[in-house]
Amino acid sequence: MAPFALLSVSDKSGLVPFAKTLHEKYGYQLLSSGGTAKVLEGAGLSVIRVSDHTKFPEILGGRVKTLHPRIHGGILAKRKDPSHEDDLKQQDILPIEIVVVNLYPFKKTIEKASATWDESIENIDIGGPAMVRAAAKNHSDVSVLTNPRQYTEFLDALSQGNGVTTQEIRSKLALQAFEHTAAYDIAISKWIGSQIEVDVSSPWLSALPLKQRLRYGENPHQKAAWYSNQNAGWGSAKQLQGKELSTNNLLDLDAAICSLREFGYGESGSTPARHFAAVVVKHTNPCGVATGDELSEAFNKALDGDRISAFGGIVALNKIVDSCTAENLASLFIECVVAPGFSSEARAILSKKKNLRLLELPPEAIDSASSSHVRSILGGALVQELDNGAPNTHSWRVVTEKIPTKDQEEDMDFAWRVIRHVHSNAILVAKNMQTFGIGAGQMNRVGAAKLALEAAGENAKDSVLASDGFFPFDDTVRLAAKYGVNAIIQPGGSIKDEDSINACNEFGITMVLTGMRHFLH
Repeated sequence: MAPFALLSVSDKSGLVPFAKTLHEKYGYQLLSSGGTAKVLEGAGLSVIRVSDHTKFPEILGGRVKTLHPRIHGGILAKRKDPSHEDDLKQQDILPIEIVVVNLYPFKKTIEKASATWDESIENIDIGGPAMVRAAAKNHSDVSVLTNPRQYTEFLDALSQGNGVTTQEIRSKLALQAFEHTAAYDIAISKWIGSQIEVDVSSPWLSALPLKQRLRYGENPHQKAAWYSNQNAGWGSAKQLQGKELSTNNLLDLDAAICSLREFGYGESGSTPARHFAAVVVKHTNPCGVATGDELSEAFNKALDGDRISAFGGIVALNKIVDSCTAENLASLFIECVVAPGFSSEARAILSKKKNLRLLELPPEAIDSASSSHVRSILGGALVQELDNGAPNTHSWRVVTEKIPTKDQEEDMDFAWRVIRHVHSNAILVAKNMQTFGIGAGQMNRVGAAKLALEAAGENAKDSVLASDGFFPFDDTVRLAAKYGVNAIIQPGGSIKDEDSINACNEFGITMVLTGMRHFLH
């Protein structure tokens, strides 16, 4: 018996030549219904109607036609399972090898100004998604196509495989099929929500479950909600005490953890802590970062980076919080503390600060979080890879007469890990694995340098200065020299790099070019 290909599409672009090739070159029987069958028959192709195949008529005005065991049994049967083979034989069901389905044009319908509620509801496909999902689930045996743009590549794969597709091709098609039905369902849910005046402004609606509605957004007049995977990232965090989290808390916490991960986190997970490290964040920028021989030392050094800015900030610590660190935390006004855990003594000390939010975030929660960075823009979203991973020190080049010392190399590595978590334009001053001045979010680089160097003051002497982008002029080098900076690390790549290098040689400063910038917007 010739294999079956089931075709039921609303978008009929390229349908006839595709179906003709399946039938005439590869011997597939074409199984179809409704408008698709009419188009194929009109082109002179032999078509078996779904109602003839199932021996059951279309009913309810076409609402029910493919929802039948002879259709879904033929799609879902495992070809190598003897019990499935027996069921097919007993029920006289023939396997379906290819499913070509794209769904009712729901989006086009609701975009029409004249579309009514009833018309829109009738354009919600039921049988189509059921067939697509069934074929995608059984992709070990079935190929599923949901877009005419897939036809050419699929026929090429059939040609290369002498009429047989590979598991790799079927898996890829299955992924695209599930993405297709997911987008379709989100479009339906958002439209229904808009019709019944439910807030559906979040791009995550129906893609991620609602974890909780927040008190407000960045400001009290803005509504906000938190959508989160419950088993990854912040969805796995356990709040031990304190007030309800706000939008700003979550944004700051995320920035803090991203910075802290540079030094490892916790005792388990993919990147166990290499040092005791602490990060203090204010308005999504680190204002103090440091490492130490003990957690309390690291925290105090991070505070010393900028104690004024730390007021009302967020603290992230990469080891279990002990009583000594807890005493230091309890003496300050801070909004949140996140760590891999808290000792019982630390919990008792911090419990006296009722409003302080304590969050326990396991290392595995970070490992299981997405490696993509998603941001919304008007009417859409931007998706990019996270800017993480250890610095590629092998590509770094010393470009000055003066060579960095071992201590300077360590401070350069430290500063370079931190700078990519500071909003551009960004300049950072560090020494002895501790930040002393950070200039963030400035419209020009020398302006960021002025802020960082003024904040560092006397601590800028014999320090390392890091820049997230190249120096367009030598003015930053000359300013750094006035404060006693003796080492600079920056990406390079400016047409005037030589000016900055010459200025470093003039003042006896060592400079390293990394060849990689780290803008953060």
